[in-house]
Amino acid sequence: MNYETVIGLEVHVELLTDSKLFCSCPNSFGKIPNSLTCPICMGLPGALPSLNRRAVEYAIRTGLALGGTINPISIMDRKNYFYPDLPKSYQISQLYFPICLGGAVDIGEKSIRIHELHLEEDAGKLIHDDSAGRTFVDYNRCGVPLIEIVTEPDIRSGDEAVRFLDNLRRTLKFIGVSDCKIEEGSMRVDVNLSVRKLGSDKLGTRTEMKNLSSFKAVSKAVEYESARQQTLIENGEIVVMETRRWDENKCVTIGMRPKEEAYQYKYFPDPDIEPIVTNEAYLTEVRSDMCELPSVLKRKMIEEDGLPEYDSDILTSEPFLAELYKVTRDITESAKDSSNWILTEFLKLWCNESDWNSMRKESLGELIVLVNSGKISRQTGKEVLVRIYEDKVIPAEYVEENKLAMITDAEIIGKAVQNVIEQNPRSYAEYMEGNKKNFGFLMGQTVRALENRGDPSVIREVLSSYLDRGTFE
Repeated sequence: MNYETVIGLEVHVELLTDSKLFCSCPNSFGKIPNSLTCPICMGLPGALPSLNRRAVEYAIRTGLALGGTINPISIMDRKNYFYPDLPKSYQISQLYFPICLGGAVDIGEKSIRIHELHLEEDAGKLIHDDSAGRTFVDYNRCGVPLIEIVTEPDIRSGDEAVRFLDNLRRTLKFIGVSDCKIEEGSMRVDVNLSVRKLGSDKLGTRTEMKNLSSFKAVSKAVEYESARQQTLIENGEIVVMETRRWDENKCVTIGMRPKEEAYQYKYFPDPDIEPIVTNEAYLTEVRSDMCELPSVLKRKMIEEDGLPEYDSDILTSEPFLAELYKVTRDITESAKDSSNWILTEFLKLWCNESDWNSMRKESLGELIVLVNSGKISRQTGKEVLVRIYEDKVIPAEYVEENKLAMITDAEIIGKAVQNVIEQNPRSYAEYMEGNKKNFGFLMGQTVRALENRGDPSVIREVLSSYLDRGTFE
């Protein structure tokens, strides 16, 4: 029997605010455990929350970028449950009136619809020490602002899920609301999955796989869980609605607990936080501050600049690459040259985004102009690029100071040719006897003697003249 996999995602994204959602504690990763806490994010009696305006703006910015509808009034709710990483024993989230409804993410042949986007605070982090049989709790993450993006059950495979997540990640990074570092937990994915007979409209019983930590894990977990559910059905067993976790080492999903329903959390409006009210003037202000989305930039690169889809896909994978391309293209006036240098040379050097932020933005374009104008060779250009990247040098100044400009003086090149012929008498003699292939060898030796700085056209002309006449006179 053929089955269809039906998938909906819940994507939790930490927002790039300076402080937490309801207090002034720093929103920072990797600090000493439990060093970024206060009475508010720990939920101590008498501590009152104060909503972070920037977090609200980022949530609205995301909703607009995804094409959703911003609710004029949204309300923060208390989601009540008891777990060691939740010191308040409730999480401030949104259920009844989320900040955004609708929207979609295009993945090529189809669009994945967004059901809603809501704002909430993060919980702490449990650190399991299996060797000692103990669990530690780090509350630094408590109160960090999150948006949760919930899709409709439009996804049908692990590949579609990964493409959705990749395009969503690009959008969130471009609009500057999150760094989306999955390895640091700032983007986490829950997968809701069920299977049904192919052609059926009735949804099967779903399971939820929590906190998948990579796109690869999402793909593998979808593949495994779909097969597991199909096997159960084929064997006449039932699929239990439950929360499961993905075991990265064994590549299996493991049952954790029965799946909770909304009523079990006993949601109610948070009495300490006023409703969030927005108007069209504010939405216009947020829109005016947003950059072009990666999907728009990619289309322009293809349609207006004539770049292949492969190039444009890589150039829009990170905001700094798109910016580097734009600055470089404007200087060189060549889209393909700019793309080629970034994809073949710059990416060999790039380690992290902070390196780009400290690099002079115009340097790559200026370097390409030096190469294309013949002032330096391409090989020299590659070497200068390393210095641009590592030492932040200015191309023209570095070339002049280190005497790297292309040698075009026929007299200097002539002396190099003479030396090469004197050092390779056999190759010279064979050429004079009719073995014309030796021209390439002698040409290469001259280029090397000039340390790749000789103008190839002048070298060719001078070498030809010498071999034809046996002299430069």
